[in-house]
Amino acid sequence: MRRTLVLLLLAAPLGAQSTKPLAVPRPPAAMSAIREADLKRDLYAMAGDDMRGREAGTLDEMRASVWSADEMAKAGLKPFGEGGTWYQWWNMRRTRISSTSSTIKLGTRPLAIWTDITPTSNAAAEVMAATIFVGDGSDSTVDVKGRVAVVVMSAPPAAQIRSTTNTPEYNYTRPAITAVASRLTRRGAAAVVIIADSIGEIAFDGVAKTQMRGAYDVVGGVPRFTRNPNAAGGAGRGGRAGGTGGAPPAQVPVLLVHRNALTDWRPDAQMVDIRLHAETFETPSVNVIGVVRGTDPKLRNQYVLFSSHQDHDGVRYTVAGDSIWNGADDNGSTSVALLAIARAWVKQPSKRSALFIFHGAEERGLLGSRYHAAHPVVPLDSIIAVINGDMIGRNNPDTAALLGSQPPHRNSTALVQMAIDANTVTGKFIIDSTWDRPTHPEGWYFRSDHVPYAERNVPSLFFSTNLHNDYHTPRDEPKNIDYPKLTRMTQWMYMTGWLAANAPTRPALDPGFVLR
Repeated sequence: MRRTLVLLLLAAPLGAQSTKPLAVPRPPAAMSAIREADLKRDLYAMAGDDMRGREAGTLDEMRASVWSADEMAKAGLKPFGEGGTWYQWWNMRRTRISSTSSTIKLGTRPLAIWTDITPTSNAAAEVMAATIFVGDGSDSTVDVKGRVAVVVMSAPPAAQIRSTTNTPEYNYTRPAITAVASRLTRRGAAAVVIIADSIGEIAFDGVAKTQMRGAYDVVGGVPRFTRNPNAAGGAGRGGRAGGTGGAPPAQVPVLLVHRNALTDWRPDAQMVDIRLHAETFETPSVNVIGVVRGTDPKLRNQYVLFSSHQDHDGVRYTVAGDSIWNGADDNGSTSVALLAIARAWVKQPSKRSALFIFHGAEERGLLGSRYHAAHPVVPLDSIIAVINGDMIGRNNPDTAALLGSQPPHRNSTALVQMAIDANTVTGKFIIDSTWDRPTHPEGWYFRSDHVPYAERNVPSLFFSTNLHNDYHTPRDEPKNIDYPKLTRMTQWMYMTGWLAANAPTRPALDPGFVLR
């Protein structure tokens, strides 16, 4: 009874804006090609330790991309990348603190960057100043202007501690750094050195190995959040930035040192020489693209785009003895779903054509989808629907989220209705609409590859089973996936795309839609 009620509540406003939907056709016979055993086999291959977490810009991402292309070929798809290949190549631009030309000295003693002391941002700066110890930084009468403020880490506001990414210690340490650094830089500190507390000490290696990677952008791609620069709290894919009073100014270096370094840093008036130099370079990444051509000569030049991303976070810091961040749910789950859908599509093609795209470097800021939106392999206005998934294999077996299903994110009532209809004959999920609300603290809608398309008025949906405690940790492994649920989610995405690909008319864009 609860399931029926929730589905009707979500569907009610759609019915008021469109004609009553026709009876949903039965799934085509080819849907039987979507098999749980295949999904499980593929996910253990794609998200197993041999792939080393598939980090963008590394050989591990390339290995996963080649594997994805090989599986597309086995399924019978045709390559649709550059020059008749499976690949659309593009460059990531990385900016990071140089490990070779940057130096930090306390007095005459050099400190090893990332080991003894770690920058907590990409701020390039040269500072030579004396230290002043400020305890926990709460005494605002201490004059820190022009000096290196040495402060002991204290707990951040509880509301700023995230609970859905990385480890609890890392989630604590990042906002703790931002909170104390903001207070001291606003008072004129030339640099801030933070002594880790007991929790920050556990997170030290995580902060270093994350920060040394720097920041990423895509060369030639569309801007991120063209219409909504403040989406997800302005902190990019990770959501809230944390801290109080805003992030410290970019030119002020903020450094983290070990807890046992307090004795070294405690005396005042020690000279500190900080020379942090930035380096920028480019490294390749790739979108992997296949196609199944449609059967209707009049409609085959229109496309349904099935979307995933093949990258994850690679080999990072160790958590409970494991340093490989496998990314089974994020987003191996949708990647293997696309392969299963592709096998079914080859067996029984639709009237319109189907594109299957594994977007590279999603974890670095939706880079692959931003590039393809700028350089699509078919005209954007020929893509009638984007069926994107991200993390579709965990949490309650009977609930799922459909993002882009309600204003202000909904851009096609007709496509949403197709998804709701498809759910009634496949997954039969209770649809949790809360993650699609603009007030949701995670800003989840803006954190996957459908966004560059939706911003450009392509009808788009985002299927998910939402975040969990293993998100962006080494615990996101194939053994933790709910494979029966993953199978139903795959069938739901398949059937939604099938309805769109065979509809008499393409799903209409809602009048006046502006993503915000």
